[in-house]
Amino acid sequence: MSLSPAALRRLMRELTELKKSPPEGIRIQTSDEDMLDVTGIIQGPEGTPYAGGYFKVKFKFTEEFPAAPPKCWFATKIFHPNVSNTGEICVNTLKKDWKSTYGIEHILVTVKCLLIYPNPESALDEEAGKLLRENYSSYCDRAKLITSVHATPRTRPVEFDTPSAASSVPEASSSTSTPAKTPTPVLLTSTSTSSTCSSSTFTLPIVTRKSASPVPPSKIVSLDKEGLMSPNKERHTSPSPLSTADANVGGKAGPTVGMGMPTAPTVTGSKAVKRAATGGAATGAEKRKKALKRL
Repeated sequence: MSLSPAALRRLMRELTELKKSPPEGIRIQTSDEDMLDVTGIIQGPEGTPYAGGYFKVKFKFTEEFPAAPPKCWFATKIFHPNVSNTGEICVNTLKKDWKSTYGIEHILVTVKCLLIYPNPESALDEEAGKLLRENYSSYCDRAKLITSVHATPRTRPVEFDTPSAASSVPEASSSTSTPAKTPTPVLLTSTSTSSTCSSSTFTLPIVTRKSASPVPPSKIVSLDKEGLMSPNKERHTSPSPLSTADANVGGKAGPTVGMGMPTAPTVTGSKAVKRAATGGAATGAEKRKKALKRL
């Protein structure tokens, strides 16, 4: 069967765009002999029992396309509740939910999502659907085994040498600087890719700075005259106003007597002691002179 010229042009444009900029994990194979011989290749999504496998999906276009969906089936054997033993795919996009605006890319993306989120309630493979409901680990083991035997080639298809549209987007120039922002608490959501479709939410811990304990006065530092940091020294009381200069400046004074007057200093030879001795000798000579005058 042949397509209308408008439908054929539309199909060629889409195939050209898919080869040039394919979605992540999806590629297209075409034949030079028959332009309507189209095969999609889906890479098994990570985190599923189909990871590591490459699954071929065949297309057959009818005269009603794009008003009606094309016929699609798995050409690669797969253990999945929504895929029959003959490869028939049970998905609403290929039935009641089809729209004329949809195309090959929409179909392949939908089938890829079906590998991540199988629906056991509308199972074409009853055994796979029952295992998925009752024993998920057994379902995964069976699906992994079929994938390793029928869908895992020694080398990946050459079509995947072409980067996907997501990976071909140029990164922002590192020379462009952005103003720094104050870090805020981040809420992260982790979604499982298993059939349970469970999700868990967690928050990053927020680290708060504890208030500093008061520093004891003895540990407070200050700047001296030379700009060096040194701990504050304890304040000493001023010397007694009745003490001699020897007690304040020079050597050690003896014990105090009476009103705080110190006894004769134990250390001799200081300038203050010499001055005191000289003063005493001069006073004695004057007294003797006055005594001689009276006589």
